[in-house]
Amino acid sequence: MKILLNNSDLNKALTNVSNLGFVPTMGALHRGHISLIKNSKKKSNKTLVSIFVNPKQFNNPKDFKSYPKNTKKDLSILKKLKVDYVFLPSQDDIYKFKKFKKIKLSQKQKIMCAKFRKGHFEGVLDVMNRLTYLILPQKIYMGEKDFQQLHLVKKFIEKRYKSKIVSCKTIRNKHKLALSSRIFLLKKKYINKAQKLSENLFFYKKRLGKKTIVETKLKIYKKKIRAKI
Repeated sequence: MKILLNNSDLNKALTNVSNLGFVPTMGALHRGHISLIKNSKKKSNKTLVSIFVNPKQFNNPKDFKSYPKNTKKDLSILKKLKVDYVFLPSQDDIYKFKKFKKIKLSQKQKIMCAKFRKGHFEGVLDVMNRLTYLILPQKIYMGEKDFQQLHLVKKFIEKRYKSKIVSCKTIRNKHKLALSSRIFLLKKKYINKAQKLSENLFFYKKRLGKKTIVETKLKIYKKKIRAKI
Protein backbone atom coordinates (compact mmCIF):
# COMPACT_ATOMS: atom_id res chain seq x y z
CA MET A 1 0.00 0.00 0.00
CA LYS A 2 1.45 3.34 -1.09
CA ILE A 3 0.60 6.43 0.94
CA LEU A 4 0.47 9.55 -1.23
CA LEU A 5 0.83 12.75 0.78
CA ASN A 6 0.57 15.37 -1.96
CA ASN A 7 -0.18 15.96 -5.63
CA SER A 8 3.40 15.23 -6.66
CA ASP A 9 3.27 11.78 -5.02
CA LEU A 10 -0.09 11.19 -6.70
CA ASN A 11 1.13 12.05 -10.20
CA LYS A 12 4.20 9.83 -9.88
CA ALA A 13 2.25 6.87 -8.53
CA LEU A 14 -0.51 6.94 -11.16
CA THR A 15 1.74 7.18 -14.20
CA ASN A 16 0.73 4.38 -16.60
CA VAL A 17 -1.97 3.03 -14.23
CA SER A 18 -5.04 1.84 -16.14
CA ASN A 19 -8.51 0.85 -14.96
CA LEU A 20 -8.20 2.74 -11.68
CA GLY A 21 -11.01 2.55 -9.14
CA PHE A 22 -11.44 5.50 -6.77
CA VAL A 23 -13.21 5.56 -3.41
CA PRO A 24 -13.48 9.11 -1.99
CA THR A 25 -13.88 9.27 1.81
CA MET A 26 -13.56 11.68 4.71
CA GLY A 27 -12.09 8.96 6.91
CA ALA A 28 -13.60 7.42 10.07
CA LEU A 29 -13.99 4.29 7.96
CA HIS A 30 -16.73 1.73 8.61
CA ARG A 31 -18.28 -1.30 6.88
CA GLY A 32 -19.96 0.96 4.32
CA HIS A 33 -16.59 2.23 3.13
CA ILE A 34 -15.18 -1.29 3.21
CA SER A 35 -17.99 -2.46 0.92
CA LEU A 36 -17.15 0.30 -1.59
CA ILE A 37 -13.47 -0.64 -1.52
CA LYS A 38 -14.20 -4.34 -2.05
CA ASN A 39 -16.39 -3.45 -5.03
CA SER A 40 -13.55 -1.41 -6.51
CA LYS A 41 -11.01 -4.18 -5.97
CA LYS A 42 -13.24 -6.66 -7.79
CA LYS A 43 -13.79 -4.44 -10.83
CA SER A 44 -10.56 -2.42 -11.10
CA ASN A 45 -6.89 -3.21 -11.67
CA LYS A 46 -5.87 -0.76 -8.93
CA THR A 47 -7.81 0.97 -6.17
CA LEU A 48 -7.15 4.39 -4.68
CA VAL A 49 -8.85 5.62 -1.49
CA SER A 50 -8.71 9.28 -0.53
CA ILE A 51 -9.10 10.61 3.01
CA PHE A 52 -9.90 14.30 3.04
CA VAL A 53 -12.30 16.09 5.38
CA ASN A 54 -13.62 18.74 3.03
CA PRO A 55 -14.28 22.05 4.85
CA LYS A 56 -16.39 23.47 2.04
CA GLN A 57 -19.26 21.01 2.50
CA PHE A 58 -19.83 21.87 6.17
CA ASN A 59 -22.50 24.45 6.97
CA ASN A 60 -21.27 24.80 10.55
CA PRO A 61 -17.55 25.30 11.41
CA LYS A 62 -18.11 23.41 14.70
CA ASP A 63 -19.39 20.42 12.73
CA PHE A 64 -16.21 20.46 10.64
CA LYS A 65 -13.96 20.60 13.72
CA SER A 66 -15.82 17.82 15.50
CA TYR A 67 -15.99 15.45 12.52
CA PRO A 68 -14.53 12.08 13.67
CA LYS A 69 -10.89 11.55 12.68
CA ASN A 70 -8.65 8.54 13.27
CA THR A 71 -6.14 8.32 10.44
CA LYS A 72 -4.04 5.67 12.18
CA LYS A 73 -7.02 3.32 12.49
CA ASP A 74 -8.13 4.11 8.92
CA LEU A 75 -4.70 3.24 7.51
CA SER A 76 -4.71 -0.03 9.45
CA ILE A 77 -8.06 -0.96 7.89
CA LEU A 78 -6.88 -0.03 4.40
CA LYS A 79 -3.68 -2.01 4.80
CA LYS A 80 -5.65 -5.14 5.73
CA LEU A 81 -7.84 -4.63 2.67
CA LYS A 82 -4.67 -4.43 0.52
CA VAL A 83 -5.61 -1.10 -1.04
CA ASP A 84 -3.07 -0.03 -3.66
CA TYR A 85 -2.98 3.72 -2.93
CA VAL A 86 -4.14 6.02 -0.13
CA PHE A 87 -4.26 9.73 -0.97
CA LEU A 88 -3.95 12.07 2.05
CA PRO A 89 -3.95 15.56 0.51
CA SER A 90 -3.71 18.87 2.36
CA GLN A 91 -6.20 21.67 1.74
CA ASP A 92 -3.60 23.39 -0.46
CA ASP A 93 -3.29 20.26 -2.61
CA ILE A 94 -7.02 20.34 -3.24
CA TYR A 95 -7.82 24.05 -3.40
CA LYS A 96 -4.70 25.90 -4.53
CA PHE A 97 -3.33 23.94 -7.48
CA LYS A 98 -5.92 25.25 -9.96
CA LYS A 99 -8.85 27.65 -10.19
CA PHE A 100 -12.23 26.19 -11.05
CA LYS A 101 -15.49 27.86 -11.94
CA LYS A 102 -17.77 28.41 -8.95
CA ILE A 103 -20.45 25.74 -8.73
CA LYS A 104 -24.11 26.67 -8.30
CA LEU A 105 -27.10 24.38 -8.00
CA SER A 106 -30.08 25.11 -10.20
CA GLN A 107 -33.39 25.99 -8.55
CA LYS A 108 -34.73 22.53 -9.48
CA GLN A 109 -31.87 20.90 -7.58
CA LYS A 110 -32.49 22.82 -4.36
CA ILE A 111 -34.90 20.27 -2.98
CA MET A 112 -34.90 17.71 -0.14
CA CYS A 113 -31.60 17.92 1.76
CA ALA A 114 -30.24 20.72 -0.45
CA LYS A 115 -33.15 22.93 0.58
CA PHE A 116 -31.96 22.95 4.19
CA ARG A 117 -28.16 22.63 3.87
CA LYS A 118 -27.11 25.77 2.07
CA GLY A 119 -23.80 25.34 0.23
CA HIS A 120 -23.36 21.69 1.24
CA PHE A 121 -23.80 20.07 -2.14
CA GLU A 122 -21.93 22.85 -3.90
CA GLY A 123 -19.00 21.97 -1.60
CA VAL A 124 -19.35 18.27 -2.38
CA LEU A 125 -19.42 18.87 -6.14
CA ASP A 126 -16.45 21.25 -5.88
CA VAL A 127 -14.22 18.74 -4.09
CA MET A 128 -15.33 15.84 -6.31
CA ASN A 129 -14.54 17.94 -9.37
CA ARG A 130 -11.05 18.66 -8.04
CA LEU A 131 -10.34 15.09 -6.94
CA THR A 132 -11.53 13.66 -10.25
CA TYR A 133 -9.39 16.17 -12.18
CA LEU A 134 -6.32 15.13 -10.16
CA ILE A 135 -6.89 11.37 -10.17
CA LEU A 136 -8.75 10.73 -13.45
CA PRO A 137 -10.10 7.33 -12.38
CA GLN A 138 -12.05 5.05 -14.69
CA LYS A 139 -14.64 4.40 -11.98
CA ILE A 140 -15.68 6.20 -8.79
CA TYR A 141 -17.45 4.11 -6.16
CA MET A 142 -20.09 5.85 -4.03
CA GLY A 143 -22.81 4.61 -1.68
CA GLU A 144 -26.55 5.01 -2.16
CA LYS A 145 -26.96 6.14 1.48
CA ASP A 146 -26.53 9.78 0.46
CA PHE A 147 -28.83 9.38 -2.52
CA GLN A 148 -29.24 13.03 -3.48
CA GLN A 149 -25.47 13.49 -3.28
CA LEU A 150 -24.94 10.41 -5.47
CA HIS A 151 -27.40 11.73 -8.08
CA LEU A 152 -25.84 15.22 -8.21
CA VAL A 153 -22.25 13.94 -8.34
CA LYS A 154 -23.06 11.41 -11.08
CA LYS A 155 -24.73 14.05 -13.25
CA PHE A 156 -21.92 16.57 -12.69
CA ILE A 157 -18.87 14.30 -13.04
CA GLU A 158 -20.02 12.11 -15.94
CA LYS A 159 -20.86 15.23 -17.96
CA ARG A 160 -17.29 16.55 -17.61
CA TYR A 161 -15.06 13.48 -17.35
CA LYS A 162 -14.75 9.98 -18.75
CA SER A 163 -15.00 8.65 -15.19
CA LYS A 164 -18.08 6.54 -14.42
CA ILE A 165 -19.89 6.78 -11.07
CA VAL A 166 -20.68 3.30 -9.72
CA SER A 167 -23.49 3.31 -7.14
CA CYS A 168 -23.24 0.73 -4.36
CA LYS A 169 -25.96 -0.44 -1.99
CA THR A 170 -26.35 1.07 1.47
CA ILE A 171 -24.81 -1.00 4.26
CA ARG A 172 -26.94 -1.17 7.42
CA ASN A 173 -26.54 -2.67 10.88
CA LYS A 174 -28.88 -5.37 12.25
CA HIS A 175 -31.36 -2.66 13.28
CA LYS A 176 -31.62 -1.37 9.69
CA LEU A 177 -29.70 1.83 10.51
CA ALA A 178 -27.50 3.01 7.62
CA LEU A 179 -23.86 3.11 8.69
CA SER A 180 -22.30 6.57 8.83
CA SER A 181 -19.09 8.09 10.22
CA ARG A 182 -21.17 10.59 12.19
CA ILE A 183 -22.68 7.75 14.26
CA PHE A 184 -19.41 7.82 16.21
CA LEU A 185 -20.42 11.27 17.50
CA LEU A 186 -23.81 10.20 18.87
CA LYS A 187 -24.60 9.17 22.41
CA LYS A 188 -26.02 5.68 22.83
CA LYS A 189 -29.56 6.91 23.55
CA TYR A 190 -29.67 8.81 20.26
CA ILE A 191 -28.30 5.83 18.34
CA ASN A 192 -31.09 3.72 19.88
CA LYS A 193 -33.69 6.27 18.76
CA ALA A 194 -32.29 6.31 15.23
CA GLN A 195 -32.33 2.51 15.12
CA LYS A 196 -35.94 2.36 16.30
CA LEU A 197 -36.92 4.86 13.64
CA SER A 198 -35.20 2.82 10.92
CA GLU A 199 -36.79 -0.43 12.09
CA ASN A 200 -40.25 1.16 12.10
CA LEU A 201 -39.80 2.68 8.67
CA PHE A 202 -38.89 -0.70 7.19
CA PHE A 203 -41.75 -2.39 9.08
CA TYR A 204 -44.40 0.00 7.79
CA LYS A 205 -42.92 0.02 4.30
CA LYS A 206 -43.73 -3.69 4.03
CA ARG A 207 -47.32 -2.99 5.04
CA LEU A 208 -47.88 -0.57 2.16
CA GLY A 209 -49.54 -2.79 -0.44
CA LYS A 210 -49.90 -1.92 -4.11
CA LYS A 211 -53.63 -1.33 -3.70
CA THR A 212 -53.24 0.71 -0.53
CA ILE A 213 -54.17 4.39 -0.46
CA VAL A 214 -50.57 5.37 0.26
CA GLU A 215 -51.10 8.96 1.40
CA THR A 216 -53.72 7.98 4.01
CA LYS A 217 -51.66 5.07 5.30
CA LEU A 218 -48.52 7.20 5.55
CA LYS A 219 -50.31 9.68 7.82
CA ILE A 220 -51.41 6.84 10.11
CA TYR A 221 -47.95 5.25 10.20
CA LYS A 222 -46.32 8.62 10.83
CA LYS A 223 -48.40 9.06 13.99
CA LYS A 224 -47.55 5.53 15.16
CA ILE A 225 -43.81 6.05 14.62
CA ARG A 226 -43.84 9.35 16.50
CA ALA A 227 -45.59 7.65 19.42
CA LYS A 228 -42.93 4.93 19.56
CA ILE A 229 -39.77 7.04 19.24
